[in-house]
Amino acid sequence: MAYEQDDTIVAVATAAGPGGVGVIRLSGKCALTIGKRICARQADFTPRHAHFQRFYNTKNQLLDEGIVLYFPGPNSFTGEDVVELQGHGGPVLLDQIVKACIELGARQAQAGEFSYRAFMNDRMDLTQAEAIADLIEANTVAAARAAVNSLAGAFSERVNAQVEELIHLRMYVEAAIDFPEEEIDFLSDGHIEQSLQQLIATTKEVLEVAQQGRLLREGITVVIAGRPNAGKSSLLNRLAGDDVAIVTDIPGTTRDVLRETIHIDGMPIKIIDTAGLRESPDVVEQEGIKRAWAEIERADHILHVIDSSQVNISALHSPEAQLPAGEKSLLALNIPVTHLWNKIDLSGVPAQKVESNILCLSAATGQGIEELKAHLKQAVGFAGEQSEGAFSARRRHVSALEACLAALEKGANQLVEHQAGELLAEDLRTAQQALEDITGVFSADDLLGRIFGSFCIGK
Repeated sequence: MAYEQDDTIVAVATAAGPGGVGVIRLSGKCALTIGKRICARQADFTPRHAHFQRFYNTKNQLLDEGIVLYFPGPNSFTGEDVVELQGHGGPVLLDQIVKACIELGARQAQAGEFSYRAFMNDRMDLTQAEAIADLIEANTVAAARAAVNSLAGAFSERVNAQVEELIHLRMYVEAAIDFPEEEIDFLSDGHIEQSLQQLIATTKEVLEVAQQGRLLREGITVVIAGRPNAGKSSLLNRLAGDDVAIVTDIPGTTRDVLRETIHIDGMPIKIIDTAGLRESPDVVEQEGIKRAWAEIERADHILHVIDSSQVNISALHSPEAQLPAGEKSLLALNIPVTHLWNKIDLSGVPAQKVESNILCLSAATGQGIEELKAHLKQAVGFAGEQSEGAFSARRRHVSALEACLAALEKGANQLVEHQAGELLAEDLRTAQQALEDITGVFSADDLLGRIFGSFCIGK
């Protein structure tokens, strides 16, 4: 998505639909001129003061009345002149005012364009801009708190501190390479190796917090799989706390994919119930099984449900041995699988964690469900919503930190094993570039377009 920066943009900044108050935002060099014309006002507005005004269209017809606020650049959200028109929240009224602004020279803003201008005018870095969208979309208190921390600069400060350390280390390495006559034996004096190991350690710390932030924001997708009547739909209902799936004794009741979102200590989990895996002559059930496999292949984690009342309990420690041919593919997907011995209320097996990925429970009575929730948190490395220093993060942030860590570890290997200073310098440059991609110091235009294009219009 391409943005122009020399014109004035306008958009409704409040949510779609009727409301008590609606806000229209103008940003750009003509924002004040257009705002004055809408209000039929000759004098300038006092910056950061509320003015009660009537709003008119280009034919001088009265549209509405409300409050006007003027924020001159660069001390505004976008770094440009910004005018906000706050009127009644009727969609038709707001549309008429936006139309009048466009007739006076403004352009309809694209999604995320206000935040993009704030980023380009150095009012915030890329992680802070993304945190705005994360804050708007947050569906738990923990996710909102993490997004606020990122917006306040918590993530950026950690990354920028890493960049400063990298720059200092690069200066030392490259100076030693460029001036060998100074006889600085930087490859063996221990200073670089010590600094490098400290950078690796702190990068791992930031990566761990970022992974927690990503889990708070995105959660994980968990697919419930298994044979018909194993208790998959009962498990979905138990986890969701409601009867969202039909449960009967008739095999093949679930024909389509059922989705529900739950939260465990603030981490969203998308639970997907699927059709029972078996060979079936029924065309409709075959389609359900096909869709089940499609969801299984996209999952972050699989809960494989087994009816403990119908199998050999002596194989409690090796549920893989109980898999029929149609389910053995679950183990070949390179996706974490937790085997659940269900219906222990019928088989008499106690609720317990048999192995790291084998649990015994009853979806019907709730025995072992809390242990399952704790297991899911542990399986994805989620520390809980109260994890210290939590900030909002995305997959791209985690990927960039992983790339930085890989480059640092590679550089450490070049230093210790091969005494290759030039190669170390290149790895340090790669690590710095990965970190700067997070805050937007080094970011391709197409990446910026994808990021800001995911924002709502008006932000």
